[in-house]
Amino acid sequence: MRVFAGLLGVVLLVGTMVNVVRTLVLPRAMASRLLTTLWRFWRAVLRGVARPRYRYEPLDRLLEWLAPLILVSQLLVWLLTLFAGFGLLIYSAAPGIGWSVALREAGSSLFTLGFAVPHRPELTTIDFVAAASGPLMIALQIAYLPTLYATYNRRETEVTLLRSLAGEPSWGPELLARQCLVGTVDNLRRVYLGWERLAADIGESHANYPILMAFRSPKPYRSWIIAMLAVMDAAAIHLTLAPGTAPSETRLVLRAGFLALRDIADARGIPYDPDPRPDAPIALTLEDFRQGVTWATACGFRPEREVDDAWSDFKGWRVNYESLAYALARRHDAVPALWSGPRDWPADPVPPMRPPHRQPGAPEVRFFPGLAAKQRGRET
Repeated sequence: MRVFAGLLGVVLLVGTMVNVVRTLVLPRAMASRLLTTLWRFWRAVLRGVARPRYRYEPLDRLLEWLAPLILVSQLLVWLLTLFAGFGLLIYSAAPGIGWSVALREAGSSLFTLGFAVPHRPELTTIDFVAAASGPLMIALQIAYLPTLYATYNRRETEVTLLRSLAGEPSWGPELLARQCLVGTVDNLRRVYLGWERLAADIGESHANYPILMAFRSPKPYRSWIIAMLAVMDAAAIHLTLAPGTAPSETRLVLRAGFLALRDIADARGIPYDPDPRPDAPIALTLEDFRQGVTWATACGFRPEREVDDAWSDFKGWRVNYESLAYALARRHDAVPALWSGPRDWPADPVPPMRPPHRQPGAPEVRFFPGLAAKQRGRET
């Protein structure tokens, strides 16, 4: 019995330390079963609390607690498994002592309380290791937080900047429409270039530290995955409808975007086709595409090709990232923006808010066709 307890204690200690190093230290995108389990548990709890009303705003307010709950419960699970592991090891190494004494000595050493002295000289080494393990794990968790928040701030700065460019929630055709409306089309090159670098940053950081995906934006209608999808859709429309004037950065941001999404999908265990056919079906319909292009052209975007002719090329680009973006938006309960796929809860597409055009004599184009009533409801 004591031999089995010792073996089980070693397994618990080794498994816990491996999980800690893989989560906090090792810069490699590797799925953590503990993180995934805690994520699913707390997400289910928070969504269960929101279910009676099941509107997006209350759900978003509850889900802002998802990341803190995961981090705190992850640390507690690690400490509890260390406590159990050292207790089992002490019980195995010192015949004659009971479970309560072994656990009391393990807790005293692990949490550096010092109220229990070793009952056997051979336990001194175990007590020393336990006393070092507890503070070390807590220190690693504390040092982990500044890295997370620095990456989070970089991400949210760009998402916030996109608010004035593509609306809130962001939408690809709106990004093109606004730049044409205010005469800043040349600014799109800088936008694509900035999001190319941000996509690489997100792909690296969110794959290595998946908990970052649980940190929501400060405002309910902002989301990093919706913002990235909007920029990629705008680049795809720009490249396929106006290839002569589209900057070279459109191709770069598209490729950087879907490669980043694939890195994140690998870390989260989301299946995808690594080499999809350009003519493979996508969820977005031709009618949706026509409406989006009509919205952009109404604000001054000048396509060089017919919409139906550009559709096959647009599909060829979107097939690389649509399913991944939809899966991430659904799993992370992102704001149900236009062209962002379904959610696990009843959700109508939310159009981007646009401030009224105050130029004298200019017509006011504010609402996406067919969604004006919903958008006015948001204003009230």
